[in-house]
Amino acid sequence: MSSFTFTSNTTVDEDRLRSPSLTDSGETSTSSTPYTAVPFSAGNPTIEETRGLMNLVPEDTISSLPKIPEWRKPLLCVLEVPNHMTYADFCMFCGSFIENILDMRIVRNDLVEDSYSVLLTFKDQNSTDDFYRHFYRKKFSYMEEKICRVLFTADVWYTVSIEHSRTSITKSMEPATCAVCLERLDQDTGGILTTICNHSFHSSCISKWADSSCPVCRYCQQKPEKTTCSECQISENLWMCVICGFVGCGRYQEGHAIKHWKDTQHCYSMELETKKVWDYAGDNYVHRLIQSKTDGKLVELNSHCAQGDDNCGSCQCNTDAVDSDVLLNSKLEQIIDEHNTLLTSQLESKREYYESILCEINAETEREVAEAIAKVETPKLRKMKTKLNKCIKEKKFAIDIHDSLVKNNDMLMKKISESETSRRGDAAIAKKISQLQEELNRLMLTIEVNSSTSKSKDRKKEG
Repeated sequence: MSSFTFTSNTTVDEDRLRSPSLTDSGETSTSSTPYTAVPFSAGNPTIEETRGLMNLVPEDTISSLPKIPEWRKPLLCVLEVPNHMTYADFCMFCGSFIENILDMRIVRNDLVEDSYSVLLTFKDQNSTDDFYRHFYRKKFSYMEEKICRVLFTADVWYTVSIEHSRTSITKSMEPATCAVCLERLDQDTGGILTTICNHSFHSSCISKWADSSCPVCRYCQQKPEKTTCSECQISENLWMCVICGFVGCGRYQEGHAIKHWKDTQHCYSMELETKKVWDYAGDNYVHRLIQSKTDGKLVELNSHCAQGDDNCGSCQCNTDAVDSDVLLNSKLEQIIDEHNTLLTSQLESKREYYESILCEINAETEREVAEAIAKVETPKLRKMKTKLNKCIKEKKFAIDIHDSLVKNNDMLMKKISESETSRRGDAAIAKKISQLQEELNRLMLTIEVNSSTSKSKDRKKEG
């Protein structure tokens, strides 16, 4: 779908990933312009992440806006787009130029958390140059301090792919259609935008999506801010009061969460990592179902600590028992899923094997039936087949003669029409000749009358 260009290079890892939405044309740049290799990454880090490099033309190599390199390609990169700009905001920022864009791909710059980059592929070079001249060092908005850094891109490499243990159902079953309008992703109908989590949509459809998350997997390009304790700024084992929102550290750090309960009597506190709510007054969890860390399913939680808070000083023993039970249940469910998957694959292979055997048996049966019919064929049947073949040949000969007669008839009718037309023309000429002959006779008669009259006048004068 996309027309990003890869450049082959022996220094790149041999098993580099080439994105299916990019095409490898095998082109190499012959310009001596020094490139700036900018590393980038794309994909959902919890599922699959791809990394690569893009060769950008430095800004200092282009002295002025009208003077742009002659070896340029219809490929641009917009660097440092603020994270608060959603996909719809960027499409609106592009304005009327979005009609000339074939593909937009959102990528993440390495070591940069507050911005992202956009790779743009245009229909032709003129549209690329117009976009470059219009948006070069232009502010994203009148309230935004950052400017739009547009750079020409020589080529793009995808060098490595990192797959995690979690699999994405939406990715494995995602069709080649837009998830918003359910129409096929066809470049002829408009540009295509690929989000940072590698899901593609029509630009006109994603421009109506006001949220910064992906419509398919809900992965957000904006990374959440790191939460810390309101008192000691510790970022581990944090608990949030569900009454007033106070964030404090657990009892194994400085104990600011339990201190907040003693000061305010707000007894409900939620652990930010596991989303479990603890009741300080009742000394237990307020719910019996929690979400497993392994597969995200709901599992049952014990209501009270086995030894009590007075004996162990905390409910950590209950938490460990719960976590072990959750882990055991998750492993059992994984084993059951693997067994079902293996059983399904084996049954499918057996089905294909038996279907192939059945096809072979049917073919062998048909062949034996044909041989049996050939063996019991009588002389009378052979004679009838001979006559049938002869009749077929005669029919074909008659059809050929009929076709030739039809053609000859058409030719004769054409000649008759031409001769009729010629005859009509000759009759008209003969009629015209007769008319001219009559006029000539009248003219000769007139001349003779005039001549005789003049002679009689001359005789009278002489007499």
